[in-house]
Amino acid sequence: MNKHHSRLLQRTYLVLIFGFMYLPIAVLIAYSFNENKSRTVFSGFTLGWYKSLLHNEMILSALGLSVVLALVSSVLATVLGTLATIGIHSMSRKSQLIINNISYVPVVNPEIITGVSLMLLFVLCGRLGIGGDNGLFGWTTLLIAHITFNVPYVIFNVAPKLRQLDPSLYTAALDLGCTPRQAFFKVLLPQLSPAILSAFLICLTYSIDDFIISYFNCGTMQTLPIAIYSMTRKKVSPEINALSAIMFLVILGIILISNAADSHVYRKNQAAIRRDAAGQKEVEAA
Repeated sequence: MNKHHSRLLQRTYLVLIFGFMYLPIAVLIAYSFNENKSRTVFSGFTLGWYKSLLHNEMILSALGLSVVLALVSSVLATVLGTLATIGIHSMSRKSQLIINNISYVPVVNPEIITGVSLMLLFVLCGRLGIGGDNGLFGWTTLLIAHITFNVPYVIFNVAPKLRQLDPSLYTAALDLGCTPRQAFFKVLLPQLSPAILSAFLICLTYSIDDFIISYFNCGTMQTLPIAIYSMTRKKVSPEINALSAIMFLVILGIILISNAADSHVYRKNQAAIRRDAAGQKEVEAA
């Protein structure tokens, strides 16, 4: 097989894979502009479903709850996970192995088990008088549940970057007069910031998207996935298509901005390395 056929097969394979992944989303976005409620006939272009979405108080309330919950839980999970990663990194090899295996369990554990186990824990807390007569169910349980399943993802995103760092950087900062806090914020944290940002975005996406764990621990509150599930039990409204299209575009925009920022930082670092190399050559030539 020559190179031309090989490249053709590679491109065909990529087209099929990406088509399989994104064709359903493209259909969803297209039908969000469908004038007809039908899911099979496209009768005309309209923005009416987007306008109707802006007046749907149930969806807007659920969206607001999901966004606030995702932001708060992602920030707290990112902080806790980053600090946990630094603590784990300072342990012995055996202790690191044990803690990492324990941290990996919530990732591979089925969500329904995590959701039910957290629900039983909160029910027990309610029976013990923690959280009042009605227990904790509501905002508190949702926040704790989302932090719980997000922290392991932060650990597994930040830990590889931390292992790549030169361990002498922190010690050198201390030797040059930095306090432990200054060494952390001015030396260690900037090096970890790309991994921390990536972990935060992953937590944000998982939190907004979560249904199963939230369903068992939401009480009377409704996150966006739960609200959509309630609507689909009756009939799928084109407003859901419009909302899904907006969410996809927003998340896509966040990913593109994040990748652009990472590329900018990478190019800046590479330029600094080239300047240092050129300066070293000039010194050696002199």
